[in-house]
Amino acid sequence: MPEGPELALAGRYINEACGGLVFSGGAERSAVGRGPEVPFRSEAYRLGAAARGKELRLRLEPLGPGSPQALVFRFGMSGGFRLRPAASPPRHAHLRFLTRESPPRALCFVDARRFGSWRLGDAWQPGRGPCVLSEYQAFRENVLKNLDDKAFDKPICEALLNQKYFNGIGNYLRAEILYRLKIPPFEKARTVLEALKQQEQERRKKNSSLPPSKKLKLKRDNPDLLELCHTVPMEVVAAEKNLLDPDHADNHTAFKNWLQCYGVPGMSSLRDHNGRTIWFQGEPGPMVPGGQKSRKKRAGPKADPDAPTAQVTTRASKRRSRRAENPTTSAVKKEEEEEEEAVPDPPRRGRARARRAAAAAPASLKPEAPVKATRRRASARKGAGAAPAV
Repeated sequence: MPEGPELALAGRYINEACGGLVFSGGAERSAVGRGPEVPFRSEAYRLGAAARGKELRLRLEPLGPGSPQALVFRFGMSGGFRLRPAASPPRHAHLRFLTRESPPRALCFVDARRFGSWRLGDAWQPGRGPCVLSEYQAFRENVLKNLDDKAFDKPICEALLNQKYFNGIGNYLRAEILYRLKIPPFEKARTVLEALKQQEQERRKKNSSLPPSKKLKLKRDNPDLLELCHTVPMEVVAAEKNLLDPDHADNHTAFKNWLQCYGVPGMSSLRDHNGRTIWFQGEPGPMVPGGQKSRKKRAGPKADPDAPTAQVTTRASKRRSRRAENPTTSAVKKEEEEEEEAVPDPPRRGRARARRAAAAAPASLKPEAPVKATRRRASARKGAGAAPAV
């Protein structure tokens, strides 16, 4: 699911791929796109993008008369942009902007699962905090000055998904950040962050006499949780090989190799109180939801990259396919909803035994019907002094 780095890279992709292009006409919306019609038309205009947390703003600037138009996108679970020939757009392209060249190309907002959306205007969504990538200092201050908020009564793994304070952090980033600091995911958020605040004050006193270069080195060598909320996403954005380039799907392998915790064999996982999977190593912490045992991911055999992939259809995958084609309103409202895991059907040993017993029984024998069994049990309960039904 797209998180802060994916949105930042999408903005960079648009600016680099479309920076020298001139677009013409209006925006073409699909019938199932989750956003309004765009009331904009121009004979010649340019596109520019900027990302903030989990939102991306696209700006259409006319080269002649006319007013500019801005749109703000949320990518949901599978959204992104692609520049393709207009004659062969990608599947699930829900909004298209056509270039003026011949033959034309189209910048497409592509979203297979249709949880993504857009709205008109250039305002960021109210209630979202400063971006962990582009507004680090404001993000840090926003967290530390609001530690009395009830959001920090929750486990740290759940607080990290609160976009009011951690705008841009998602499921894989929270796992990587907590893993690097060896913080149990179900430790209380306020406990973790108040200790951080105290450590920061002590560090300032201790390092006050050091030259700036040594202060910077100490800070870089001993990052705290809020610093990693900035530097870990930046590793993805600043990678020498674009880990999330939409034109190079093979880079997903490089991204998986970059991950140290999320979905990695040997790591444990649990569901948090919102039903989302958190990956970790070691003890989970005191606020684990009741009735759960952590599961460890086992390392499987390496697959032959040239071998054909078997097509397996499970009930869960069929349900996912139907939801992708026709998502329900309640599901769409959950931008943070996680992909459902395919669970195999339980073994049907009881049914097999029953069939074998029925086959072995003589044909003349008929099972006795439990006549008035319920009435006899009820009368027995009354005789034993049971309370009457109310």
